[in-house]
Amino acid sequence: MIVSLVAGALWAMLPAYVPNNVAVLAGGGRPIDGGRTLGDRRLLGDGKTWRGTAAGTLAGVALAVGLNAVRTAVGDALGTTLPAFPLRAALGLALGAMLGDIGASLVKRRLGRERGAAVPGLDQLDFVVGALALAALLAPAWTPSTFSLPRLGVVLVATPLLHVTTNAGAYLLGLKSEPW
Repeated sequence: MIVSLVAGALWAMLPAYVPNNVAVLAGGGRPIDGGRTLGDRRLLGDGKTWRGTAAGTLAGVALAVGLNAVRTAVGDALGTTLPAFPLRAALGLALGAMLGDIGASLVKRRLGRERGAAVPGLDQLDFVVGALALAALLAPAWTPSTFSLPRLGVVLVATPLLHVTTNAGAYLLGLKSEPW
């Protein structure tokens, strides 16, 4: 039962977990805010680029398509049924994750935080909120049926742990300048 719950929750979130990591690897290029400021601060900063956002979104959608292809085999191996991703849900999760991260960057700039500064809670769950919100908008029947309250609970507990672990790994590999 617990394996099924955790596997289903993490599987359902994979298209949202991957985009920001891909954006780090594929980023660079023109910043989304074009260097614009609001008052004395940048709107977003150089870390939020068009290329990273597009690459991250495409990677999340492509991952969902790939997960659909292996869903039955993986589910059988785990002894559970894993959710399938309609294209609208995949797009909502992937693009929503990117938009959630962009929104958090905007909030951080307004708080006077520099690029890379940690804001506990916001850093770990911004993309989850964005992903689930856009998925609910684009796939309104799929989202609540896939993210039951127990699965949502798993996501809210597991995501900060995964976030801290993957960011520390990216820092150790030299892909990030901060370990958060």
